[in-house]
Amino acid sequence: MSQLYSKDSIPPAEALQRLKEGNTRFVGGALEQSLKGWRPGLGEGQRPFAVVIGCSDSRSPAELVFDQGLGALFVVRVAGNVIAPSGVGSVEFAAAQFGTRLVVVMGHTRCGAISATCDIIRNGDSAGSANLRSITDRIRPQVEDLVRLEQEAHVNPELVLRHATYANARSCADRLRHGSTLIETLVQQGWLHVVPAVYDLDTGNVEFLERIVPQGA
Repeated sequence: MSQLYSKDSIPPAEALQRLKEGNTRFVGGALEQSLKGWRPGLGEGQRPFAVVIGCSDSRSPAELVFDQGLGALFVVRVAGNVIAPSGVGSVEFAAAQFGTRLVVVMGHTRCGAISATCDIIRNGDSAGSANLRSITDRIRPQVEDLVRLEQEAHVNPELVLRHATYANARSCADRLRHGSTLIETLVQQGWLHVVPAVYDLDTGNVEFLERIVPQGA
């Protein structure tokens, strides 16, 4: 049964605060939820309070980064945290079936997919296969100008990669907001919030690039 507009749904601002608190525990090494493992009742259903679209990188598991247990997050992972039809459909499913009202599009520093895309632009190469190009072609528009700036102004490639990561997270979040009629409508109505974020592999900290004003504030 659809859970859209359910009164039991966790408001986006509260959901975001839960993620922030979980990340603080993760950074401090005081994990509470993610280490609990299996528990009775998981097979009966789920009510994830947030969707996280993240990269497939083995160093960026959302459940650990936000210290959340099984059933708390609806996670979609793809190289470069790009927005493809399957990801859009997954968000629609979470919103309609579980009433999930927050989506975080989380990039991370030193992203291999973004780095590879930058190299392709620098060298005038191709990704090699149609499947890989489906990823790099979605990243390319966000990083092309930055790579050109690097070449023309001799900007440090590591700095370019960092800025490209932020640009990609923001662009992917915006693309998701307009990914389908359903998502666009839910965002316009204020029911669903999409927030870009970047996870720093060196510190463990997640930087949320937009804020949510709590209802009634």
